Amino acid sequence: MNSKRVFVIGDIHGCLGMLNRLMDKIPWRPDRDRLIFVGDYIDRGENPKGVVDYMVALTRCSPHVDCLIGNHEAMFLDYLSGREEELYLRNGGRSTLMSYEADRSTDEDSLVPPDHMSFYNSLKPYIELKGYYVVHAGLRPEVDISEQKLEDMICIREPFIHSTYDFGKRVIFGHTPLDESLVMENKIGLDTGAVHGFRLTCLELPEMRFHSVKA
Repeated sequence: MNSKRVFVIGDIHGCLGMLNRLMDKIPWRPDRDRLIFVGDYIDRGENPKGVVDYMVALTRCSPHVDCLIGNHEAMFLDYLSGREEELYLRNGGRSTLMSYEADRSTDEDSLVPPDHMSFYNSLKPYIELKGYYVVHAGLRPEVDISEQKLEDMICIREPFIHSTYDFGKRVIFGHTPLDESLVMENKIGLDTGAVHGFRLTCLELPEMRFHSVKA
């Protein structure tokens, strides 16, 4: 039997159709292969709630699925708590609110179903693999992994993107949209602009093989 593989998928942003096509394309085996999502499941795209429905179903069907928190999930949780509401709306949050409202039944008290709230609250800040860290936005150079702040892990851009700092392991990340997957000695970027009309990308390890679907 083949050894276990790891599949890491970049920012989805409500693009459920692309997610379905990518999952149909990759050779993931739910009973043994690990599947990791780097965050930003919601906002901007056409079906954020549908994407989270998909995530919840995946985590129920396989124990090998890990989901990280992105800055958009963090902003959504702040919005639901009454904090930074305008910031969330300015960053594509209206599509998520509309998506939930469209599926909301008349007898539901809250906008977000309990299983979705459980999902949001279970999201991890980062995952450590053999030879890799997987995180939403990146890591701050010259800071040990144990000292990294969540704000940096979900929001950092410039200090990380152009850094050649050796973090001890290669960092796999999303968050910053790129024309192509970024491959550097110290990092691999997987946000290839799905919601902007480009591609949704998955990295397969240990083969270092990229899979993608076009918008």
